[in-house]
Order: sequence, then C-alpha cells, then structure tokens
Amino acid sequence: MSSSLTASTNFTVTEGNLTGPGVYLGMFSLTAVVGNVVVISLGIITCFINASMVHTFNKQQIFRFNPRYILFIHLVLNKTLQMTVSVSLYILAHAFHTVYVSLCMLILLPAILTTMNTPLNLACMAAECYISVCIPLRYDSICTVKKTYIVIGIMWVISLLTILPDIFILLITEELHFLKTRVFCDRDSVFRSSYSKNKRDASHIFFLVVVCLTLFYTYFRILLVAKAANSDAKKAKNTILLHGFQMLMCMTLFVQPLLKQLLTYLFPGQTIYIQNVIFVLIQIIPRCLSPVVYGIRDRTFRMHYKKYFMCFQVKEIKVEP
Repeated sequence: MSSSLTASTNFTVTEGNLTGPGVYLGMFSLTAVVGNVVVISLGIITCFINASMVHTFNKQQIFRFNPRYILFIHLVLNKTLQMTVSVSLYILAHAFHTVYVSLCMLILLPAILTTMNTPLNLACMAAECYISVCIPLRYDSICTVKKTYIVIGIMWVISLLTILPDIFILLITEELHFLKTRVFCDRDSVFRSSYSKNKRDASHIFFLVVVCLTLFYTYFRILLVAKAANSDAKKAKNTILLHGFQMLMCMTLFVQPLLKQLLTYLFPGQTIYIQNVIFVLIQIIPRCLSPVVYGIRDRTFRMHYKKYFMCFQVKEIKVEP
C-alpha cells in the first residue's frame, strides 16, 4: 500500500497525538461525504465485477487448468484485496484519523503484500506470453498448473520478505509502548525508521527495474516473431504492451507523495479535494480498470463471462412474480 494516504489537514503524529491547527473532521463535511460515497461505490462495483470473474473462473474447467488464466485470476484476487484494504484505510483515515499501531500493522500487511505482488504477477504473465510464442514446443513442460501455483507461492514469499525486515527494525528501534500508541495509519507513520524508508525505496526500485526489464525483453523477442505475420505473436505483443501500461499505473503509486506535494503547492487550501482526486485517480481507477480490461480483451474468457451474466439475468426474470 502506498504511504501516501494522508490526513485531511496538516497535523503531526507524535507518539500517537495529533497536533496542529484545526484538525478537520473530514467524515462529516459535505466534500468528504461525497468523496467517501464515490470511493465506496467504486470499491463495491469493482469487487462485484472481480467476484463475478472469480466465479466464471471456478465454473469453467478450461480456466482452472490453464496457467495463463490462473495467473490472471490471481491478479484479480490480488487487486480485490488491494482495493478492499485501500478503501478501508481511506474511510478509517476520515472517520478516526488515528488507530493503534498494532492494529494498523495488521491492516497494512495485506496492503503492502498485494502492492508488491502486482508487478511480480505482471512479470510472470509476460514470461508466460513469451514462452507460448517464442518456445511453444516447450510450453507444456514449462508452464504447468503445479509450477504456476509454485510461482504464485514464491511471489507471496518474496513480498513477505520485503516487509519482515520492517517489522524487525520496528521491534528493535521502537519502545514497546509504541505499539499501544495511536497514529495515522500509513506505512511511514508505523515503520518510521530511516532504515525502513530507505529499504522500502530500494525494494520498490529493484522490483520496478526487474519487471521493466522483463517486459522490455519479452516484448522485443515477441516483436521479432510477430514480424513473421503470426497472429498469435501479434496478439501476445499487444498483451505485453498492456502489461507495460499496467506497470505504468503501478509506478504512479510510488510517485503519489511527490504528486500530492506538488498539487498542494500549486493549489494551497485545497487539501481535501486534492486528497480525494489523487486517491480516486491513482488508488481506485487503475484497480477498477486492469482486471476488466484483461478479462474483456481475452476472447475465451469474455465468452464465458457474458454467458454468466446472461444466466444471472434469466434467473432474475424467473423469480419475478
């Protein structure tokens, strides 16, 4: 989860106490209420769409035994969890401003894990496309269902290893009573050691570089195959471009603090509007779009997905008196 979820007004977190002029009760202002309604509505719609995709995946055997769709549905589940935690933190920030550090850590953990998982999942999806186009004769031996689930497990282990040092640093550098204090729930307020911040920035840069290199390599290798007028290769080339676009959306999370500082400097006194707009544009919309774009773009998944909605509508008509 990006550490850029910030409070509605200027305040300083010091041992769990809010200091500063005029702490804004954001949950009860008209602007904040409208912002909360928009955020919650988008979150519910996205979770519903993602849940219907997961249902479609589980109902069709063709998807459950295909590594490509397994990686796709893992991305959907990842985005759903990421969206749920992000919206929860957003509402929590407006409603209570501060929570206990121990509780905040439990909320932040899935947010950080899913944030780190996303670029890794994109890299694996790009690698799967590369194997299917460039070395198709070895595809069945390399991309098996068992190996796909092992790769997903490795993703979670790698993501977990990026947050465990922060927990150890917190326990070493902070007094025990810090866990019982109240802070604004974001990553920098909980893992406030300079070591944690430097490690976080280094891990973000490392993940982005590795994933970007993977996307560039797979794209140009597939591009060479696509020149032979292979329709599958051309489709794979467009898929890699889609992964690259998704990667750009991931990168916006890491520049979000700088963007907020810039907009606050350009538009002083508009902190609440800036906060809501940035959160919707960077935290919500990319997570709404990416699963839908991937699902609708794939012809096979789109066909079964439409059948699911048609069956759902028929059942609704039948139960009407």
